[in-house]
Amino acid sequence: MSAKNSSPDELYMARAIELAYRGLYSTMPNPRVGCVLVRDDAVLGEGWHVRAGEGHAEVNAIASAQAAGHELVGATAYVTLEPCSHLGKTPPCCEALINAGVGRVVAAMEDPNPLVAGRGLQALRDAGIKVESGLLNEEAQAINPGFIKRMHSGLPLLRCKLAMSLDGRTAMASGESQWITGSEARSDVQQLRARSCAVLSGIDTVISDDAALTVRAVQLNLDNAEDIARRQPLRVVLDSNLRLPVDCNLLAQKGPVIVATANSDSGKQQALELAGAEVLCLPNDQGQVDLLAVLTVLAERQCNEVLLEAGATLAGAALQAGLIDELVVYMAPTLLGSNARPLIQLPLSSMSEQQRLEITGMVAVGHDWRITARPVKGDH
Repeated sequence: MSAKNSSPDELYMARAIELAYRGLYSTMPNPRVGCVLVRDDAVLGEGWHVRAGEGHAEVNAIASAQAAGHELVGATAYVTLEPCSHLGKTPPCCEALINAGVGRVVAAMEDPNPLVAGRGLQALRDAGIKVESGLLNEEAQAINPGFIKRMHSGLPLLRCKLAMSLDGRTAMASGESQWITGSEARSDVQQLRARSCAVLSGIDTVISDDAALTVRAVQLNLDNAEDIARRQPLRVVLDSNLRLPVDCNLLAQKGPVIVATANSDSGKQQALELAGAEVLCLPNDQGQVDLLAVLTVLAERQCNEVLLEAGATLAGAALQAGLIDELVVYMAPTLLGSNARPLIQLPLSSMSEQQRLEITGMVAVGHDWRITARPVKGDH
């Protein structure tokens, strides 16, 4: 958005969106929200939601204004998401805005949460506050894609991370793959993990790499890396036959682990549970783990964004099932050759079967490129 051609309302809302992104790695399962309080073209207070159970953006903005000695009667509140009207872990934000004497509220979007869903804006109107909604709506939705999808569909947003050579290969025929990409790209992946509620992988990937799937502060390349890494995402392993070793690196790390299986072997389950894992038996008709059932469970546990870090087989199965919302592909300037493993296993036989993608972003990350794309559904 060009500041030169923007209205004051747009500039203040853009600032609220900027503030909301400060909660990118910490607000889950709550949405990321920012708020700016303005009167007579002067910013009185700013706030954003930091983490669940603590003050929401509006409450924090009001507190910052009051701490600076500002009265808020007649002020305008610019909020990236409709203020909540229900009592959760904190009091309703509508009530805080009304009590502060705010005269106008501009919300970028309505809250998709059925507990709110327009009720917050109506409560403000009923209190005599002027209400507007929809300013920079698209930009506001981009802050919380997983939360919005979970509220609308009952499933989390599934983001699939892949790394490949310039010739579209991910590993040598032997399975050797470390490292295709450089340290900057690996740091970028750490940031994807940190913003996710859960990291999902297959048993072959976990065993071959002895993967921990954790967020590591030393690799985050962020100012507040230590604080971010204190919250570890839920780690989920798809393990149809319970092959996960109890002495693996993944179970040796702190943080919750789910092993999703199709195997009802009570002895193996008990051994994994004693090692700290939660085992869920979620078989499909083919005797494999039902990926849709896994995602449904994660949504029920309030997971908004799930990062799939897997090999070609699982990535291909998720893509064919229509479960992947976004692909993040790191392309390295190297060639692995025709004997190396492909990026995704897709047994297609004709051009009419091809899976088209919409590229939404492409940026250099160190010596590599990060390509972000969405699967095109329906007619190609």
